[in-house]
Amino acid sequence: MIAVTFALPAESSEFLRRLRDRTGAERNGVRIVRGKMDDRMIEVLHTGVGEKICQQRVGKFLQDQQFDLLISGGFAGALNDQLKVGDLLLAKNFSTIELNNRRKSFSSLPIHEVDLLTVSALIDSSEKRLEIARASGAAAVDMETEFIARACADYGIPLLSLRVISDTLDEPFPAPTKVLFDIEQQRTRFLTLATFFLAHPNRVPRLIQFARRIARARKILTGALVAVISEL
Repeated sequence: MIAVTFALPAESSEFLRRLRDRTGAERNGVRIVRGKMDDRMIEVLHTGVGEKICQQRVGKFLQDQQFDLLISGGFAGALNDQLKVGDLLLAKNFSTIELNNRRKSFSSLPIHEVDLLTVSALIDSSEKRLEIARASGAAAVDMETEFIARACADYGIPLLSLRVISDTLDEPFPAPTKVLFDIEQQRTRFLTLATFFLAHPNRVPRLIQFARRIARARKILTGALVAVISEL
């Protein structure tokens, strides 16, 4: 059985549509989705965004379960100008499966093998991203993989961290991060979002472009995940 995690349904929606015999369930107080892909059983967990909720959900998800592999999927933000929206990356500093033995899975996919850094907040400043890149040596950031990796290590589960770039130095977020997503509430406050764009109508085209980039990134990620699972 393979586990696949995403932070939010915005990342997983297309992948979930590819599962056969899909059902929802609750285990140890967390919601999961079960289904099949190429006759393999798949369980999907939405970890939420950030350390606290991710640790809670992943710990409960893995408790008393035996997974052959956990794939940490989702979006990531680029820290350099080499990575573009839609680029796939394999976090080599978190992935614990033997990559050489899995090379067939990636042979037809343009995947960057780079270091990924887990951070505590969304970053909307290009200057801050470059500063983090210089200090850490990482090529991209997310907000969950480090905590997923710790849990996998505790439970002895092999981990593959596969991410897609959703935002870059040249194509940043269309609004301040606190407007786009409330981490405490784990959701977008649509009244806050609407109020911001009513006050800044010149930002609306950027929002539309961002939505299109997210849809494209999600499609690319789904294709990569399906290809990897089919080769395992």
